Amino acid sequence: MRTIPRNGPDPDADSETSAAGRVTVARGMSRPGDPSAVIESGAAIPDIVIRRLPIYVRTLRTLREQGIGSVSSEELADRIGVTAAQIRRDLSYFGKFGKQGKGYDAGFLAETIGRILKLDRQWDVALAGFGNLGRAIAQYRGFVPSSFRIAAIFDRNEAHIGREVDGLVILSDDRIEAEIARLGIRIGIVAVPASAAQEVADRMIAGGVQALLNYAPVVLKVPAGVIVREIDPVSALQSMTYYLNDTPSAP
Repeated sequence: MRTIPRNGPDPDADSETSAAGRVTVARGMSRPGDPSAVIESGAAIPDIVIRRLPIYVRTLRTLREQGIGSVSSEELADRIGVTAAQIRRDLSYFGKFGKQGKGYDAGFLAETIGRILKLDRQWDVALAGFGNLGRAIAQYRGFVPSSFRIAAIFDRNEAHIGREVDGLVILSDDRIEAEIARLGIRIGIVAVPASAAQEVADRMIAGGVQALLNYAPVVLKVPAGVIVREIDPVSALQSMTYYLNDTPSAP
C-alpha cells in the first residue's frame, strides 16, 4: 500500500471553541491492530465535531481505496479543508490515534471512526413524503453502502398509497406511528410540505424515532433527546448571496 509522507511530527493539538451544542458519545480508544477497542466514556463532545466525523470517514475510505495505507494530519487536513491541528483536536476527544513520524493508519482510523458513529450496523429509516423530493430520496442508491436503508415510506396522497417501490408498499401517513413502532425504526426523514412537517414529525417521534432529517422549510419543535438536522437548499442559497458582488462580473 502507498503511504503519504508526513511533513514532520505533529505538534500538540490546538484548542477548539465552539458555540455548537454538546453531545455525549462513546469514546473510542485506538490501539495499533485492534479496531474493536472502544471504551465507554461520559465525555461531552461538541456537536460540530460529530458533524465533521463523517467527512473524515469518507476521506479516509477514499484514501484506502486508492491504496494509501497511512496519512499525516497535514495531508488529511489539506484534502478536507480544515487545519491539521483541528483534526488532531477532534480525534483527541475519542482517544489516541497514530504515531509521531508515522501518521494515521487510514483503514484503521476509518473503521474506528465508523464504529464511533455506529456505522458498523444497518439503520432502518422511515421516509414521510413521496412527492418529487421523496421519490428522489427513496431511489437514492447511496444509503445502503453508508449503513442506512429506507424501511418504510408514508404519504397522504391517495394516488401514491399502495404503490410498491423497491419492495416497499407506500402506506398512508396515518399509519406512521404504528408502523414505526412495529419495525423499531429510530431515524426518520421528513420530506413533506412545511404545513404538514410538524404533524409528521410528532407522529414519527410518538412511534419511537429519535433522529429526524428535515427537508421541510420549517423549524421543527421536538422533545429533549430528539436530534434534528435541517436540509433547506433555499436557505443555503440565501446565505450565499450575501457574499456575492452587487455587480455581476463580465463574461
